[in-house]
Amino acid sequence: MVSTAASPISLGFGVLTLFLAWILPANAEEVSFQEDVRPILSNHCFACHGPDENNNAAGFRLDVEGEADLDEVLVRIESEDPDSIMPPPDMHKPLKPQQIAVLKQWIEQGAPYEAHWAFVAPAAPALPESLDAEWTAPIDRFVRSKMESQGLTPRPRADRRTLIRRLSLDLTGLPPTADEIDAFLNDDSESAYQDLVDRLIAKPAFGEHMARYWLDLVRFADTNGMHHDHYREMTPYRDWVIRSFNENLPFDQFIVDQIAGDLHPDPSIDQLIASGFNRLHLIIDRGTALPEESFVKNVVDRVSAVGTAFMGLTLQCAVCHDHKYDPISQKDFFSLYAFFNNFDGGPETGGRRGTDFQRGLQPPYIEFPTEEQSKTLARLNAEIARLQTEAKDLQPKPEPDKQAPDASKLDALAGRVEQSEGRAAPVLSPEQRKQKLQQVQTAIAKLNKERDSVLVNVPATLVMKERAEIRPAHILIRGAYDAPGEVVTRNTPSFLPPLPDANDPKTPRTRMDLARWMVDPSNPLTARVAVNRFWQQLFGVGLVKTSEDFGAQGQLPSHPKLLDHLAIDFIDSGWDVQGLMRSLVNTRTYQQSSIAPSESYAADPQNRLLARGSRYRLDAEVIRDQVLSVCGLLSPTMYGKSVKPPQPEGLWKIVAMPTSYPNSYVPDSGENTVRRSVYTFWKRGLPPPQMTIFDAPNRDSCIARRERTNTPLQALMMMNEPQFFSASTTLAKRLLDDETLNAEDGDQQKRLAAAYETITSRPPTDAALESLSRSLETFQSLYESQPAEATALVQRCTDPAVQAATSAPDQVRLAAWTMVVHSILNLDCVRTRE
Repeated sequence: MVSTAASPISLGFGVLTLFLAWILPANAEEVSFQEDVRPILSNHCFACHGPDENNNAAGFRLDVEGEADLDEVLVRIESEDPDSIMPPPDMHKPLKPQQIAVLKQWIEQGAPYEAHWAFVAPAAPALPESLDAEWTAPIDRFVRSKMESQGLTPRPRADRRTLIRRLSLDLTGLPPTADEIDAFLNDDSESAYQDLVDRLIAKPAFGEHMARYWLDLVRFADTNGMHHDHYREMTPYRDWVIRSFNENLPFDQFIVDQIAGDLHPDPSIDQLIASGFNRLHLIIDRGTALPEESFVKNVVDRVSAVGTAFMGLTLQCAVCHDHKYDPISQKDFFSLYAFFNNFDGGPETGGRRGTDFQRGLQPPYIEFPTEEQSKTLARLNAEIARLQTEAKDLQPKPEPDKQAPDASKLDALAGRVEQSEGRAAPVLSPEQRKQKLQQVQTAIAKLNKERDSVLVNVPATLVMKERAEIRPAHILIRGAYDAPGEVVTRNTPSFLPPLPDANDPKTPRTRMDLARWMVDPSNPLTARVAVNRFWQQLFGVGLVKTSEDFGAQGQLPSHPKLLDHLAIDFIDSGWDVQGLMRSLVNTRTYQQSSIAPSESYAADPQNRLLARGSRYRLDAEVIRDQVLSVCGLLSPTMYGKSVKPPQPEGLWKIVAMPTSYPNSYVPDSGENTVRRSVYTFWKRGLPPPQMTIFDAPNRDSCIARRERTNTPLQALMMMNEPQFFSASTTLAKRLLDDETLNAEDGDQQKRLAAAYETITSRPPTDAALESLSRSLETFQSLYESQPAEATALVQRCTDPAVQAATSAPDQVRLAAWTMVVHSILNLDCVRTRE
């Protein structure tokens, strides 16, 4: 019998052929500057011969056509002389033979240059021919065309259980409920899938999940970072982001309000809250550095955040000198800096006394008290003002002037006048005045304390505010705060479309002008950067993998025409985020099964050609929220101040100082411990360890994409996290109390199957069910022999229903089921997006 299995040699040859077909030019006689040449020059040459005109070796640039003697360049890159070869050996970036061949071929073709793809406005591409009756959507046609050009074919559509779990996790960050799964499985209508998508996007959890990615991107945190890392109150900004996604605020307005919400003619509360984007940077404590230095750091951080969040550029690389790889000059950077340096507020934290410090506030900020709080504060303020006036009148009078009229006679006269006017106010002696003043001051102190107790609970948030007088901006020589150079005016980078002409040329440009320029359809970056990140959320990696860098050092888009199509369509839709998410998840590309032959994974390990469904480990917040959700504990409460779920005791001692506020972690209790992870208190010096172990950032800087690792520490955390154990016990108790799962013969198969399906969204296989049965028997025997261990495990759970289990047999049974549930929660399929 002849084997039909592919041999390792033929399989390896096939993979190599596919790989070469992908990376080499389609026509061996043509080399693309954009796809083949620029990446080589950028990585190996631009550091010395790139956009930084002040640091160009030999005085020529390779990023500009016509500046270099390319024949000499060819001689140097082929040289074997260490004194002549380029790149020089001390750069440790030698060119490979294939790269030299590409450069040589390009030069032989006449060395044609092209503008960097990301700096050219997207043009509507022609749709590829439809190759399949089911792959007719524009997105699918672009993907299928690229896929088949590389010799790949798509995987079939995933089964319904996989699809509903995938959709639920991708759109809400939570797994589907049993009722939702049943409804989808039993929906035979043609629109069943589309209806499911609509239901999920309509959930409040959609905005919470979408906001999580944005909060990474803008480095949202609950503390200032650096030094003392004091508390900062910005949670209304986080809540605004959640509401914006749920209400489908047009994304262009979402951007404008964050950059310049305070500059609207009559800004709403939401627009002012959104302007807090400009206050999310790190803030150092007073007395730690010179205020002038702190001010410059803050403004540089604001500009860098705008570059990463909205433009997908590393603007911060042009602070000290012209950018080494992109055409961003130092003047370009500080022209943008000029938009953000007119902040009307201090650059450092305020003093450590008073309610502002307690509330995590630093002017300028806005407050939005409830109606009851407003009335209480108005009453207290009026009473305090009255008493302060009285105290002022009771202050000791100055010694009488000997030349002045007799004071006693004047007092008597004044008394007669008062009596004649009907007031009959008594004349107090100095001692009486003193006693009365003390009484009034005591009353004022008591009222101030009462007012402060109300004030600390009034919601507030930091906002942006412009100075009336525009602060001049300079190029800072070598980026030093104390070395101002040439004065610059507010402007956008010279290599991008210019700002529209102002109606009055004498009127200074504002952040509002910049914000509107950012979302102008002629801007080649903003829409591309946005749609790429939304794609990344759903597929695990963007069409441009380096979603933080669309510059020369970033990766080329895997599907450039598709990216342009999405960007143009996004703008034409009115920047409709929910519409974009619908269009992506409704594609056949998204709905493919992630189950594929091993050669498919070998040929395209990162799934850049999208010939299968994406499969990757879930993010930290989704893992935690999923555990709480399937165990029936997750609180649906939205918004409000950040909460502190349990974490190992004493961790903050590592990073907090005695004078830090707060300097110790005091976990919340009750419902606050099981709120969604997006509401968890984020200390920059030490973020929640349950999150950072799964690659969550500390949010010192803007993060467009998280790293995704798989480590032993993650497994240890999943197996030993007390909150996860407690949740497992709660679910175990719920399963045991469910009489519909009882069997007359005492068989536990039905209950085990329910536990598995509740957690994984699918019924167990026969093999899995057999394995769970053996595990239950093992745990039952273990705890029967060690009842004290069973008691200890059960008592760690604070759920009242669990605490009611006091008999030894009940505790043994509950402990055994806890371990079974906990084992299922630790399966790979639970923490993996299939």
